[in-house]
Amino acid sequence: MRAKVSEAKWLTVSITITLAAISVSAYVLKRKWNNLNSKVEELEASLKSSIDKCASERQGRIRAQQALRDKVTHSQPQSENLNLTCYPFTPIGIVHSCFSTRNGTPRQPLLVPLARACLVFNTTRVPPPSLEGLAEYSHCWILYVFHLNTDLDKLWKHPSQSGFKAKVRVPRLKGRRKGVFATRSPHRPCPIGLTVAKVEAVQGNMILLTGVDLVDGTPVLDIKPYLPYCDSIREATVPNWLMEDNLLSVPSISFSENFTSALENCWAMAEKKSLYASSVEFQTLIKQVLSWDIRSLSQRNRPHDTLLGRESYEILGNTSNIDEDQDETTLVRERQQNDLNSNEIIYHLNLEGLDVSYRIDHDGNVIVEKISTSAVRDIKPNCYNYLTWKDKLQ
Repeated sequence: MRAKVSEAKWLTVSITITLAAISVSAYVLKRKWNNLNSKVEELEASLKSSIDKCASERQGRIRAQQALRDKVTHSQPQSENLNLTCYPFTPIGIVHSCFSTRNGTPRQPLLVPLARACLVFNTTRVPPPSLEGLAEYSHCWILYVFHLNTDLDKLWKHPSQSGFKAKVRVPRLKGRRKGVFATRSPHRPCPIGLTVAKVEAVQGNMILLTGVDLVDGTPVLDIKPYLPYCDSIREATVPNWLMEDNLLSVPSISFSENFTSALENCWAMAEKKSLYASSVEFQTLIKQVLSWDIRSLSQRNRPHDTLLGRESYEILGNTSNIDEDQDETTLVRERQQNDLNSNEIIYHLNLEGLDVSYRIDHDGNVIVEKISTSAVRDIKPNCYNYLTWKDKLQ
C-alpha cells in the first residue's frame, strides 16, 4: 500500500516539475517571441521610414529635373526678348559614306542600291550592346542633320531676319514652288532629315548600310528599325507630280575609251579606303548614281544652246542638295578645256574622294569622260573600308 502511495507522490511530483518546466519554457518562448515581434516592428518601421524618405527624395529629384528641363528648354535672350525652346540633342554617330560631297548625293534613299555607308557610333553615348538585335531587321530609319546646308546661320537669327523660305522649288515640277513641308527639301526650319536604308551587317559599334542618300560626315541623331506592318501604308496617296518616276532618269550612260584604264590607276590610291571590292564594282556605282539626272534644277533649266555659244564652262558640282534659289555664280567658273571640246559642259561627281567628269548631250545621254584623284578631303578612315565588311558582303 505504501508503495502505491509513494509511486503516486512521485508521479505527482514529476507532473508538477514537468508542468513547471513547461511553464518556464513557455514564459521564455513568450519573451523571445515578444522580442522578435518588437524587432520586426522596429524593422518594419525603419523600412517604412526608408521608403518614405526615398519617395520624398524621388519627388524632390523629379521636381529638380523638371525645373532644370524648364530652365534649359525655355530661355529668353535679352537681346531679342524671345521665348525660345531648345533641346540638348547631340549626334550619336557619324556616317562614312561613298558620297564625298553633297553634290551628286541621291535626292531620295534606295535610288542607288550600291551606295554604301558605314555608320559609326560614339561608344561613350551608344555602347555596342545598344545595337543588339538590329541585324535581324532588313531596313532601318535614320534621323540625321543636314550639316552641310549653306544657310545654317539662319537658325541663330531672329525669325524676322532669318529669311526662312516658306516655299521651295521642286525639281519634278521644273521649278514650280511648293510649301517646304510638302517637300523633302533639306532647307527647313529645323534641318533634320529622315531616310531609310538597308541594314547589311552590324559589327561592334558600326552598321553597314546600302541604298543610302547620305553625304560623308553626316551626323546621326537616332536610328529606328523599319516595321513594314506600320511603316508601309497601303492606302497612302501622293500628289500626281510625284508619280512620274522616270522624270529624272537618263536615257543611257556610256564611258569613254580611256575611262577604265584611268579608273584602274586611281583605284590603286582609293582602294584602301573604299567600301567597294574592286574598280569594276566602283564603276557600277558610278553608273547607278548617274542613271538619275543629279544636276540642280537651275543647271537643267539653263539653256543648253546658250552655253554652247559661250566659252567653255566647267560645272564644279551638281547641286542636288542645295537651295535651288541660291546664286550659282559660286558654282560655275569659266575655264578653257585643253583636253575636251571647248563647246562641252563638264559636270563633276565626287565619290570616295575620286573626281568623275561627265557630260550630257542634247538627248540627255550621259557620257562619262574621265576620273582623277580629287582635292576633296576624304574623312573616311581606313578601318571602315571593304575589308572590314568583306565576310558580311559575300
